[in-house]
Parts: sequence; C-alpha cells; structure tokens
Amino acid sequence: MAADLTIPNKTLCEFARLVEEEAVNQWEGELKVGVDLGTANILVSVTDSAGCPVAGVSTPSCVVRDGIVVDYVGAIRTVRSMKARLEEKLGVRLTKAACAIPPGISPGNTKAIGNVVEAADFELTAIIDEPTAAATVLGIKEGAVVDVGGGTTGISVIRNGEVVLTADEPTGGTHMTLVLAGFHRTTTEEAECLKKDPAQESSVFPVIRPVVEKMASIVAGAIRGHQVETIYVVGGACCFKEFEGIFEKRIGIPTVKPAAPLLVTPLGIAMNA
Repeated sequence: MAADLTIPNKTLCEFARLVEEEAVNQWEGELKVGVDLGTANILVSVTDSAGCPVAGVSTPSCVVRDGIVVDYVGAIRTVRSMKARLEEKLGVRLTKAACAIPPGISPGNTKAIGNVVEAADFELTAIIDEPTAAATVLGIKEGAVVDVGGGTTGISVIRNGEVVLTADEPTGGTHMTLVLAGFHRTTTEEAECLKKDPAQESSVFPVIRPVVEKMASIVAGAIRGHQVETIYVVGGACCFKEFEGIFEKRIGIPTVKPAAPLLVTPLGIAMNA
C-alpha cells in the first residue's frame, strides 16, 4: 500500500514556492542546511529544526557528472555564492551543512563531494545516501525509491525504514536530451531547453519514451526478487506527466510521483542535516 503523500506534497509545494520566488519563511530553533550537487543543478536547502522548509536556492550547473565532481573549483565557487545569497536573505550566518551521495558511488567520490561542502565554508555534519533523503521527505518505510537524475537512475529498496538494496545505472535526463538532439538534428543545449519546456511536452515525450521504457526495464531488473508493493519516482527527469504511467505498465507495480519531484532529495538532505 502506497504511503499517504498528502502532507509531504504540501511541504514540497511550499518548498517549490520558496525556491521559485527566492522567498524566506519564518523559523524557530536551529536552521539545518542541505547541499545537493546534482548533474543539472546545485540546490541548497534550508529547513528549521522541525524539518519545515525555510528557504532554498537553485543554480544550473555542470560541475558534477554521474555523481562525480568534474569541476571541483567551479563547484566550490557556486556553493559559496549560493550560501552568501541565502545568508543575505535570512540575515544569519549558515555554518553547518549536510550533503548526499547517489547509490553505488565510490569512497573517493564521496570524499570529493564532502570536500566541496567544507571548502565552501560549511562544517560538514553528515553525508547521507540520496534514497534515505527522499524517504525522509515522503515518510516511506516500505517500497522502492527511484531517483531519476541527469546522468543516472538510482534505485533503492526500503524495508522497515532501512535501505536493503541500492543500484545505480547510467541512464538519466542527459540521455533524454541526446535522443531529442538526434531526432531534431540540433544541439544538446537546444534539446535541453526543449525538454524542459512544459509547453512542448506533448511532442517531446513520444520521442524520449524509449528512454523511459529502458529506465523501467532497469528498475524491474534491479528489484527482481524483492517484495516491492509501491515504487516512488523522484528527480528532475521524471517530471513528465506520463512518466509514472510507463513505469507502472512496464513493471507491473503501482508507481507514485510526488509533487515537485526535483526537490524531494534536496529537501531531505537538509532534514537529515
């Protein structure tokens, strides 16, 4: 049985508003900060001590590829700038932060992600796995979390609130962009803009549908042999309206997509800080 996402969806919608408007909510207690180094975006989230969203900023970035920091200096510069913007809006200094890692990442790459946060003048309080971050926001104790990022699809099975299986496959939003670029014989930059334009979804999705079907096949193989009653899809590349329907049809397991799926993991990182 799927978890009731009524309250999580309300929280995610509020966080989406804060990010879009670069607004700030009132808070009580200590602020908690999460740094999400994504393939397409870097997002810094702030919650209060109870995990309620307070603020957040997002910046397009290509400093990370498939969970690996490929531009260390650029990553530090970007996070520092975002930290400064948030501190100005909040009127306080942010000193501590957590970050997250995708499934299957090597210890060396884990250390590099943590080093970026520390070099951006934060005290690193925790490095958590992305599925745990997402599960925290959604209140999931059972099921599979599928995080469809820019470069990879991360898969985790959660049982009794614990992650019992993780897998990470190199198929994500970047592959959708490449398929679009090839179909339209255009640049990847133009294809990326086309992919992100909601007004173009009806013409974009039929082209990238095979990529989504491949993702579903990857997930089906990864969770085979595990008792999974519900799949929860998060991440920026699953924002298409028909996405979860393809998964449910291909895998045969009810698939749920929360509100603002791009923001689920970033918010969860701050909640776990």
